[in-house]
Amino acid sequence: MSQENMSESTEVKNEATPTTGAFSLTKQDNGVAILSMDVPGESMNTLKAEFGDEISAMLDDIEQDNSIKGVVVISGKSNSFVAGADISMLAACKTAEDATKIAAGGQAVFDRIENMKATFVAAIHGPALGGGLELALACHYRVCTDSSKTQVGLPEVQLGLLPGSGGTQRLPRLIGIQQAMKMMLTGSPARAKQAKKYGIVDDVVPESVLLDVAEQFALKRKPEREAPQKGLMNKMLETTGPGRNIMFKKAREATFSKTKGNYPAPGFIIDVIETGMTEGMKAGLKAEAEAFGKLVMTPESFQLRQIFFATTEMKKENGVEGVTPAKVNKAGVLGGGLMGGGIAFVTSTKAGVPVRIKDVRAEGIANAMKYSYDILNKKVKKRFIRNSEMQKQLSLLTGTLDYSGYKDIDIVVEAVFEDLDLKQKMVADIEENCKETTIFASNTSSIPITQIAAKAKRPENVIGLHYFSPVDKMPLAEVIAHEKTSDEVISSTVEFAKKQGKTPVVVKDGAGFYVNRILAPYMNEAANLILDGEPIEHIDKSLVKFGFPVGPVKLLDEVGIDVGTKIIPFLVEAFGERFTAPSAFDKVLADGRKGKKNKKGFYDYEGKKSGKEVDESIYELLSLSPSSKLSEKEVAERCVLMMLNEAARCLDEGVIRNARDGDIGAIFGIGFPPFLGGPFRYMDTLGIKHVVSRLHHYSTAVGDKFEPADVLEKMAESGESFY
Repeated sequence: MSQENMSESTEVKNEATPTTGAFSLTKQDNGVAILSMDVPGESMNTLKAEFGDEISAMLDDIEQDNSIKGVVVISGKSNSFVAGADISMLAACKTAEDATKIAAGGQAVFDRIENMKATFVAAIHGPALGGGLELALACHYRVCTDSSKTQVGLPEVQLGLLPGSGGTQRLPRLIGIQQAMKMMLTGSPARAKQAKKYGIVDDVVPESVLLDVAEQFALKRKPEREAPQKGLMNKMLETTGPGRNIMFKKAREATFSKTKGNYPAPGFIIDVIETGMTEGMKAGLKAEAEAFGKLVMTPESFQLRQIFFATTEMKKENGVEGVTPAKVNKAGVLGGGLMGGGIAFVTSTKAGVPVRIKDVRAEGIANAMKYSYDILNKKVKKRFIRNSEMQKQLSLLTGTLDYSGYKDIDIVVEAVFEDLDLKQKMVADIEENCKETTIFASNTSSIPITQIAAKAKRPENVIGLHYFSPVDKMPLAEVIAHEKTSDEVISSTVEFAKKQGKTPVVVKDGAGFYVNRILAPYMNEAANLILDGEPIEHIDKSLVKFGFPVGPVKLLDEVGIDVGTKIIPFLVEAFGERFTAPSAFDKVLADGRKGKKNKKGFYDYEGKKSGKEVDESIYELLSLSPSSKLSEKEVAERCVLMMLNEAARCLDEGVIRNARDGDIGAIFGIGFPPFLGGPFRYMDTLGIKHVVSRLHHYSTAVGDKFEPADVLEKMAESGESFY
């Protein structure tokens, strides 16, 4: 709510305390003061260490004024409450003690708010995340709007940190240990209705009455909260010593099985909550500040913070610097398969753009519509959105068997089969049935865009827009420009992908583009290890332990063995023998094994353990007797080095614009371990000399495919790094 709106919805003001900073205090005749936060020059409020003195002076003022009975803390921004703490201030910390001091400073301010004699109420509209929610938790009541923008959460774990200003102590006391721990360990936010259900907020209201309702709460007494645990079993677990021991033990086991020990923050979160709940709030806050300090100095948190800065930077960039994107008011999607359905979904729900789906069969259109319905209906059932909101979003989708309704479309995303002739025909159809300025974006994973645009009348409008499956979950999109693509089309496509909620990376045209090109040698090496006799489970477990979300063999089953291997001929044609796939793939495909989609692949999809165990008949098919000869570290190193080597070549050839884009592409596109920062940051951490030395070792021991890229050899000689 803006300050203009605020002044309209409150009674006559007495006086405003002038300030040149981020906070202003307005005292009213009704005994309520409005404490507004509006950080100058920033689109969203973030908490900074230097605000400490300013907020302390305001709290002094409130404390000394007996006419103030209650205080409403509200944002002067129209789109957010407080989006979190400004994490850039952590870069200045030289030691864990420096970071601990920052946490302790935040704790002291919030402790003071909690202990004020006036009743404090947080009036929340938009995101209240991290330090923003910690500020709200220090208040005595919380009221939020029912807007879809409103969400509350403690996402610090995603930066390799924990909430450092009292969040680990106040949230469990407010909503129960288990629910609070779940929110902190996943970093997932709660929407308004969920926040009310969990007990985080006391009321959910329309934005127009937020301040009025908050003022009513501000004139109440401070609440006496009941124990938050619901149900007998929860009470036994959370309020008794033995119960808590079981609960924290189970939490540690479940967390370690997910993180494989690669992320230190979740373990610290559990420890700090346990300290506070067994030894008291004071001990918990001390443990929280110390743990925060230690985590700030970990390499894992450093890398996760760099990813955050990189993605924030990318959101501000145009596809081509200085070239303004054209607005997309209406989009078309060609093909109603899984990809087409996913693209239509993110376009209508995230970008809010009407989508016209074209397919040759009515069933194709129905399937694409059902894709959106199934996802939205789940949200309705979980009460994340109203049924009316679902209907509104579904109304943006229409279908056609011809090109009716395509005349005024701004961008068409093609998601048909990987067939060059078919894609070229689609280009001709769009040029015939759409405006002269309509962008043709191909969601191809393997065919160079130059070939797709080869027969186009307007090649400047043709571009690649490569999504990853499933489209509604995977955050990356590759934007592929060929030599004749216009700058405006590049900028417009990048902006369109951002509106769909994607992180777009602009890459140069060529076989495999970037992500699939670095993925192919990694997958090929995993297949070579199978043929060397390494058990499939051992290969996959080695890479999961390294930090990938799934192993390479499991990934191939998930993607589809037929789809995963389709790109190889394009890569071999473009780059030669180093991309040659093991002939075993032909045998696997000839046996009708396509992976999960036809329940026949490297893994067994029958019975209760579907997809969890290897289909032993695969070894018979390939005439193998598996027996592990390599350690987990050696298996992971062989696969990962192939990926790193290819990533370096891609940067050297200008396939990606910089190392940052290469890191984000690998993390968001194929799940490269985020805590390692991406292929280029990881090579910097290892040292380029070490990377080259290991590649030489394997090129001698295994074969020429491990020969280091020329650029790595040169960098090793001159002592360079990517960052």
